[in-house]
Amino acid sequence: MSPPSPDLSTAGLNLAQQEAVNYMHGPCLVLAGAGSGKTRVITHKIGRLIQAGLPATDIAAITFTNKAAAEMRERAKKLIGAPARGVLICTFHALGVRMLRQDGAALGLKPQFSILDSDDVTSILKDAGGSTDAATARQWQWTISAWKNNGLNAAQAEAQASGDEERLIARIMARYEERLTAYQSVDFDDLIGLPLKLLREHDAVRDKWQKAMGHVLVDEYQDTNATQYEVLKLLVGTRGRFTAVGDDDQSIYGWRGATLDNLKKLPVDYPTLRVIKLEQNYRSTSAILRAANNVIAPNPKLFPKTLFSELGEGEPVRVVDCDSEEHEADRVVARIQSLRAEGTLQAEGSQHKEWKDFCVLYRANHMAKPFEKAFRKANIPYKVSGGQSFFDRAEIKDLCSWMVLMVNNDNNAAFIRAIKTPKRGIGHTTLAALSSFAEQYKLSLFESLFANSLSAVLPAKALGSLHEFGRYLNDLEYRARRTVGAEDARAFLTAWLKDIDYEKHIYDSEDSENVAAARWTNVMDFCDWMAQRCGGQIDDTSGAVMAAETKTMLEVVQTIALLSTISEREGDQNVVTLSTLHAAKGLEWPHVVLAGVNEGLLPFKLDDKNGNESGSNSEENIALRLQEERRLMYVGITRAQRTLAVNWLRRRKKGRETVAGVPSRFIAEMGLDKTTTREDPREKIRALRAEFAKRAADSAEANTLAEATRAAD
Repeated sequence: MSPPSPDLSTAGLNLAQQEAVNYMHGPCLVLAGAGSGKTRVITHKIGRLIQAGLPATDIAAITFTNKAAAEMRERAKKLIGAPARGVLICTFHALGVRMLRQDGAALGLKPQFSILDSDDVTSILKDAGGSTDAATARQWQWTISAWKNNGLNAAQAEAQASGDEERLIARIMARYEERLTAYQSVDFDDLIGLPLKLLREHDAVRDKWQKAMGHVLVDEYQDTNATQYEVLKLLVGTRGRFTAVGDDDQSIYGWRGATLDNLKKLPVDYPTLRVIKLEQNYRSTSAILRAANNVIAPNPKLFPKTLFSELGEGEPVRVVDCDSEEHEADRVVARIQSLRAEGTLQAEGSQHKEWKDFCVLYRANHMAKPFEKAFRKANIPYKVSGGQSFFDRAEIKDLCSWMVLMVNNDNNAAFIRAIKTPKRGIGHTTLAALSSFAEQYKLSLFESLFANSLSAVLPAKALGSLHEFGRYLNDLEYRARRTVGAEDARAFLTAWLKDIDYEKHIYDSEDSENVAAARWTNVMDFCDWMAQRCGGQIDDTSGAVMAAETKTMLEVVQTIALLSTISEREGDQNVVTLSTLHAAKGLEWPHVVLAGVNEGLLPFKLDDKNGNESGSNSEENIALRLQEERRLMYVGITRAQRTLAVNWLRRRKKGRETVAGVPSRFIAEMGLDKTTTREDPREKIRALRAEFAKRAADSAEANTLAEATRAAD
């Protein structure tokens, strides 16, 4: 018996939003301008599809981050209720994992294949390319990733290589692919590329997934790359029942493969495409939106639109010129303090501004340092968005390597890390001999442990140590398979850490006992986090705290590489946010400062890349990069709800030099009224302090008068 349809109302949706929600019969492109309520449209459309009779299990909503997927899932649950649980809401990569776990055998993948993180990939590429330089391996990694995102394998990449360097990288890519196959591993690009291969080359698999996808909704469509577009086409088939939601003005990820060509292709590949524009902004004031519209206007338009707001004119956008980075940081401190002081002067504190209402946005991570120093000096609490991930910490990567090896013995990168951490008397000479043996016989390192002929190349003591490690790992996997629920998981993890003496390893490897204690606390937090997943207290696909099915430790471990990409869900901290513009996309704050809006920073060094090229190609590349930088400025402006300040530097640091600063061309393009105040926040805060002092004096005088009156009575 199917669950009852939700009682869904479109009350509160504007006409364009209602049209997007109610159009269900074919391909639909929703052009959702910044702050125009796109998540609301997607969740309402999911409800409308269920209301129209489509089973929830036949609906998929795909987005780009686990955080966005979690938010969408929670909002769908609030709006639709129980039926929302059946909807597949996940990232493109999580969908790829699901497809490969179920049908990867057609490509020779075992269900327990491993997903490599960036460090694992770098390590394998260093080996494949015969290099010890991590920076070189990372350059290879970027090139190979770009090829994969464009749907190219090693042979195709070599065939179209433009020079000796690219031909060399293509050959390294071929050896890299061989190693991934041998290790039963995939990288993150493969989570899109291999599902595409499945859908293209295996009719039965394609038919299965097309039947399972009654309607596909894609969020942030402008961020899709060429491979993701092909996957989408094959999932929806000729029926084309999909809703793509995106904004060409917010496409800022060209450097990682996102292409606006996917927006251009839609009307060509789907001639019946319905295009609906969401132009009413519910986030920002008219003054802020006018600046945003003016900045983006010079870019060529695929689908012209103009945002508007009914929130009133609001405060004018401020332009603040600063003498240096340090001076800029001081001015931002003064601005935050003055705006907060203004709030305390409002009647009954109704306009009080908290620290979390403020954000400082900049083009590159290194620009945060002066603000951190100034905030610490002024006792302003802050967080730097995009800091070190919990899963990037050495102690967590150590434990994850053991877990990955538990479910995929063929993962050589995990094998090397696990066998060396903690140390167990197995040195580089033994591992080098084992590696040569494995290479010779085309085996993984773990398979080689128990090969009969290994005794011919290793002494008995080394062989015994390797066998002991192999047997322990097999026993660990056996126990993990039978460990179910949070309580048993905690007992399993505690026993494992005691077995390998990991606490001693941490304390022995650190000079500072405080640092070691902090690292051990991280280990305990990680174990608790894993146990909660086994106990069904945390959902694997989102990181959200919600009821989910109880799982075995091995089932949770199988998802560890994907779980490690889930950003820890931060509490509602009352702190100022420091963030890059890229990391701020999709977020909003009442009060925003755009920092360092100078030529060479935003837009960023347009003449550096391809600077040795001549002719139209170079000019075209520069024009395309300028358009993306302009979209980045647009994204920054539209993060602001109530006030926006745009800072530029008269002198700025460039390497070890200090050079004259030029205001970004985007400041002029904002078309601000020439009478806009060029403010000095320090003057403003001095005036506010004087106002506070006057109020205090007036209050004291009133109290004195009252006391005198009472005395006279």
